[in-house]
Amino acid sequence: MSDWVDVGLLADFPPGSVKSLDVDGTQVAVFNVDGACHAIEDCCTHDGGILTGGALEGDEVICPRHGARFCVRTGRALSPPAYEDVAVFPVRIEGGVIQVRDPRWDDEGG
Repeated sequence: MSDWVDVGLLADFPPGSVKSLDVDGTQVAVFNVDGACHAIEDCCTHDGGILTGGALEGDEVICPRHGARFCVRTGRALSPPAYEDVAVFPVRIEGGVIQVRDPRWDDEGG
């Protein structure tokens, strides 16, 4: 089972903030959208570029390379040239600390 990874203090992560970090070997982008934190894979499904260099408009991040848009809440690809969604990761707040994890490799058999 993957462990929860600390992103930072919620108090230091105001709305509109984004941070990219390694979670079990995957670059994950964590966004604060209107006080709610969301995490997606920090990789455009069009060409593999990072998304965290792009603008955040509402709950959409715009890939800085070719302009594809992704919903940071759902991971859904919203515009060409990207047609595949990005992975979404669970986020929680524990003791004022934002945490994220990658459950994709967890043993489903428990």
